[in-house]
Amino acid sequence: MKTIRRLIYVEVLKAVAFVTLGFLCLFFFFDFVDELQSIGKPDSLNYGPAQALVYVTLLVPSHLYELLPITVLIGSIFVMARLAQSSEYTILRTSGLGPWRALRTLLLLGIGFVVLTFAIGDYVAPASERTGQLLKARYQGTYSLAGNTGAWLKEKRDNASYAVNVLAIDRKGALKNPRIFEFDDNGYIKTQIVAASATIGNDGHWLLTDVAEQKYDTRSSAEQAHIVTTKIPQVNWPTSLTGEMVSVALLRPDRMSTIDLFDYIRHLDANGQTAQRYEIEFWRKVFYPLSCLVMVVLALPFAYLHFRQAGITTYVFGGVMIGISFFLLNNVFGYLGNLSNWSPWLTAAAPGMIYSVMSLTAFSWLVLRR
Repeated sequence: MKTIRRLIYVEVLKAVAFVTLGFLCLFFFFDFVDELQSIGKPDSLNYGPAQALVYVTLLVPSHLYELLPITVLIGSIFVMARLAQSSEYTILRTSGLGPWRALRTLLLLGIGFVVLTFAIGDYVAPASERTGQLLKARYQGTYSLAGNTGAWLKEKRDNASYAVNVLAIDRKGALKNPRIFEFDDNGYIKTQIVAASATIGNDGHWLLTDVAEQKYDTRSSAEQAHIVTTKIPQVNWPTSLTGEMVSVALLRPDRMSTIDLFDYIRHLDANGQTAQRYEIEFWRKVFYPLSCLVMVVLALPFAYLHFRQAGITTYVFGGVMIGISFFLLNNVFGYLGNLSNWSPWLTAAAPGMIYSVMSLTAFSWLVLRR
């Protein structure tokens, strides 16, 4: 059995590595072409082809994390179908490789892919993504990863609550044009602070520079309501919001590690903010690596097919379509769950559960019954 396992493992690993390399080269090319439009702009004259190549290279781990379940499926299908086509799998079956033993062999290999996918998605990809954005900020001035509106954070302190908007971070880590809204215990806006920049200290304070503070008195009568604006060179604003929280808020949820997502969800819950989007991404981080197990089970029935009517390319193409459909379904369920307020863990687990049923049905019908 050791020889059989070694044969299957080596062939699957080589096929998965080849398919993964092909997809990564394709994504690398598309990313580089897309990045060419940022080269030579007036605000990023120092951002040239060399810097773009480094930045695109740092995006590779994120693509690898997204592609691994798909490439595992395609590589496994190719190996299983090729072994069946050359009658090698028939010889392995006569040598004692029964369906359950073959399933157990592939599941052990799938566990290795699960660990690899989790390690890349939780450690390598977030660090690489953050490094790439900092590199881009160094040559382009600022960066923002949360869209045109920036990131919104909230905290409660004493009888007041605060909403903080951060648009971008410059190359030195300072916040650009932060806005702070203070609300009283009844939810009425009390103060708005707009600063040119802010530096996050380690003592629980933000140092705001070039501040315009507006105090609102709108609860008086219409004749007495007024706004008082004060210009202040610097303000030391106390807060529990740390630099890590701001960085996490600026990152896309799918680019965050599981621990960062968990800590940020706790922060949102503690301040009464909705965490649906981040909870879905947290559970997707948990369940997505497990899809590698589903993919190897889905590939096993291809070893029991006959190739009299269709060639191996047809089945490999079918594997590509199945992988793409899984990727699309995973994204669609994420959007639908966020819009419809579905249970986060069920939203994240649903695509894997659907394909698990498909793989077990195919295994039962093609392998056990036929």
